[in-house]
Amino acid sequence: MLETLTRGFRSARDRFRGVATLDDANVAEALSDVRTSLLEADVDLAIVRDFLDKVKERVRGEVVRLEAGRKSGQKLRVSPGDHFTKACYEELVALMGQGEPLEPVRDKTRVIMLLGLQGTGKTSTAAKLARWLKSKGDRPVLVAADVRRPAAREQLRVLGESVGVPVFSRDGDDAPAICAEALEWARAEKRGSVILDTAGRLQIDDELMRELEEIQARTKPQHVTLICDAMMGREAVNVARGFAARIPLDGLILTKLDGDSRGGAALAIRAATGVPVRFVAAGEATDKLEAFRPEGLAQRVLGQGDVVGLMEDFEKVVDVEAAEKDAERMLRGKFSFDDFLTQLRTIQKMGSLTDLLAKLPGVSEMMPEGAKVDPAELVRIEAMITSMTPAERKQPELINPSRQNRIARGSGTKVPDVAGLLQRFKAMRDMMAQLGGAGGLLGRLPGVGKLFGGGAPQLPAGFDPAQLAGLGGLAPNRRMARAQKAMAKREQRKAQKKHKKRNKRR
Repeated sequence: MLETLTRGFRSARDRFRGVATLDDANVAEALSDVRTSLLEADVDLAIVRDFLDKVKERVRGEVVRLEAGRKSGQKLRVSPGDHFTKACYEELVALMGQGEPLEPVRDKTRVIMLLGLQGTGKTSTAAKLARWLKSKGDRPVLVAADVRRPAAREQLRVLGESVGVPVFSRDGDDAPAICAEALEWARAEKRGSVILDTAGRLQIDDELMRELEEIQARTKPQHVTLICDAMMGREAVNVARGFAARIPLDGLILTKLDGDSRGGAALAIRAATGVPVRFVAAGEATDKLEAFRPEGLAQRVLGQGDVVGLMEDFEKVVDVEAAEKDAERMLRGKFSFDDFLTQLRTIQKMGSLTDLLAKLPGVSEMMPEGAKVDPAELVRIEAMITSMTPAERKQPELINPSRQNRIARGSGTKVPDVAGLLQRFKAMRDMMAQLGGAGGLLGRLPGVGKLFGGGAPQLPAGFDPAQLAGLGGLAPNRRMARAQKAMAKREQRKAQKKHKKRNKRR
């Protein structure tokens, strides 16, 4: 959903390239790009106008100091584009409001009432919320209070089992009575959060609202949270206002944030309703719920990545101690395909590769507009590695042309694919060995050389640090590519000579 917004802000920033000052003319042109992207993302016109006025007020008449200060004895240079981006960032964060995730409870029972229209992902969000609270030390219970939608109770039961959270359910169509019984049971069992999955409708009607009001009266929930579909665009704002008119809301959860370009609701819904966004869900898996961080979303909208969000994603799936050992081996130049496979599977656990790369600062600038990362490429790489023998994974140098043929057949790929993987892997391993150790670049830092025990070779004369950008395949360096190609040819010639010698002996 961020593509449309990011494209507009990027175009606006590009207008300041080569410009020495901010003036009314170039600011108006940049704000025009921003206005178009916000409207295309289905942000309400009144909110767009207010946002643009505030950004304009921030940058109007500001004298841009090209030298903003000093750091480590060096002058820091900023540009008019930096000033404009900073103003946009601050106003985006203010527009979205501060996130207020639900804190877990451990010594009492509380009620969280979820409500929303049909099709917003309410039942799956209930399970995601239960999983999130459980991971924080809560003892939640899910309550199947949607007695109208066919199979809703069965769906919640299956989801509850998948996240390891009990589901309270019984036959009958008296939803308020079911919720009241569930609350009594939870108190007796000393459970924490009681999450009520209530019924939805295709639209707000009196019958639905009366049922919700009765549930509220009988359970007295501490939190009433509305589930909103971000793909609904500005209609999500109207739905939130409709519910809030009958039942006071204290929080919102935005679902389907990965849906399409109309996700501007994420930016505007707090400003339109006054209700804080607590969580966002971007994916169907039960672990795809994260606390709403306006700073992270604003950074991603502006194409600046989200390092904090990326680290949180890593922490969910990475064994920190094992990762540290992997990093040490890698910087010693002892990284194997087994280690590489472990990292590959970790990346796959983190979900969408496109979303992952969007959180890396600067990557969105390198990617062509509308480009998508093919997740099937990771599958092909894994197939090639698992087609290798244990000895080959530990010592890739053993893989001669004959073995490349076998690996290609076993993985359903082609020999050039296998050769390319070997080439990239060796280049990465060699580069890491050159960086690590007492004799390498990192080894020159105080204390780092001792950590890796020394022994790594010096960096070659004339080494260009920009070559590192080519390691991930995101911004290949031409010199690096030529060097890798030449090295691959040399390795192939050596392997062919050895192969011929063996055949002669036979």
